[in-house]
Amino acid sequence: MIQGGLPSLTCSPLLLSFGRRELRRASRVGIDNMGGERVDADTSISRLRPYQREVAAAVLDSVFGGKGFTFSVEIARQGGKNELSAQLELLLLTLNMGESKNLIKCSPTFKPQAAISMRRLKDRLNDAGFRRIWKSELGYIVRLGDARAVFLSAEETANVVGNTAHLLMEIDESQDVGKEKYSKDFRPMCSTNNTTTVHYGTTWDDSTLLEEVKQANLERERKDGVKRHFRYDWEEVAKYVPDYYAYVESERERLGENHPLFLTQYRLLPIRGGGGFLSEQQRAQMQGEHSRKRHGEPGKVYVAGIDLAGEAEEIEGDYAKSVKPRHDSTVVTIGELDFSSNDDIVKEPVVRIVEHYCFTGVKHTGLYARLADIIRKVWRCRRVAVDATGVGEPVASFLRKSLGPRVTPFKFTQKSKSELGFNLLAAVNAGRLKVYKGDGSEDFCKFWREIEMAKSNYRASQTMNFYVDAAQGHDDFLMSLALTVEAARLYEPKTAKGEERE
Repeated sequence: MIQGGLPSLTCSPLLLSFGRRELRRASRVGIDNMGGERVDADTSISRLRPYQREVAAAVLDSVFGGKGFTFSVEIARQGGKNELSAQLELLLLTLNMGESKNLIKCSPTFKPQAAISMRRLKDRLNDAGFRRIWKSELGYIVRLGDARAVFLSAEETANVVGNTAHLLMEIDESQDVGKEKYSKDFRPMCSTNNTTTVHYGTTWDDSTLLEEVKQANLERERKDGVKRHFRYDWEEVAKYVPDYYAYVESERERLGENHPLFLTQYRLLPIRGGGGFLSEQQRAQMQGEHSRKRHGEPGKVYVAGIDLAGEAEEIEGDYAKSVKPRHDSTVVTIGELDFSSNDDIVKEPVVRIVEHYCFTGVKHTGLYARLADIIRKVWRCRRVAVDATGVGEPVASFLRKSLGPRVTPFKFTQKSKSELGFNLLAAVNAGRLKVYKGDGSEDFCKFWREIEMAKSNYRASQTMNFYVDAAQGHDDFLMSLALTVEAARLYEPKTAKGEERE
């Protein structure tokens, strides 16, 4: 223990990563500069998992040895990379609290990502007994004695030049940090002290900063045998956390083994560019055995997705391309919800597509009454998701006023459309989306033509776009289908009192 009332270091799991003599010598440097107090580096059993300790040992060896290595660390989502980072920060601040030195951590955004990291470090400082010793400065710095942890945003517009990393540089969610921003603004912060750098994250595609660092590290490993890249997928994490195994299994059931988010977030396998949105296997899985219906049946629950005719407008600046390709049809898709297959793992219903309506060349004002009648009287839909982008907003507003809170306006943005696509893929992969069997109708043929033509592009920040190339046709049925899945997702069954929650 530290004599004179300063806190013990027994709360830091990383102290076990190095020899007692080296840590005692390093800690005395910091504490002696605070006024002659000394640290006993004896520790309790480490709370960190073996794979976290493996990374920590390599990082600290580089830090204390002045080696200036750059590491890449891929840990499955919720696998403990943030806790590892916070423990590294706690230890380095503690051992250098008598010196004016910085460690720097940057995140793709300040709020919420950098702010969350900062809060976690504060919690660990409190756990270690530093509650009344650490200080917060300028809203982005945590100071312990003279040592500081500086939390910065890696957004393109963030002004971060002028900071110096003495102890450690951390790049959180490196796959979402711009390469130019990192090279121009953050990498030079390490030059004066040959500072060790750690890139944390999960994989996405082969164009990210994390993937670039990873490939460079693997090449260096082949040359000198020094491990610089660490990868721990969900199965490795689950060896030590039984509850985590159950959770990821449920995610696999919900999303599907080959869903882009499951592949990248849990299996740590990169996706390769774009291509077809739905594979032949996925399309086959969508084919149902039920017949098309023309009206609702008593006791059944129906939802609807409405994609409105219109032209694409510029959304979020540079996202004008194919947000909603030009089209001239309004499509309504009706889905029947089947809760009979619900189980303890997947609690969402099967959506059986039972009807399509397609209105071509009809002005929105001429559709108001008809759309309201279809939803209210023909099907008695419980939930409706309607395109409220641009010229669709007045229609969505009318339906909301006419039909009440069962109608949810949906505005297409880069982020919202990406989530819509991921949710559609999840429903297909989990077998929760079935389409009525072929009836030879024009609507049926148009629907499957769009499904076959649909393409996808994967972008930075783990977003995607799905669409039909304007040169090949429209995507009205595709978007209406996705909105129907969204309506099903928003539906909540009746409560015990017999009242549906809106």
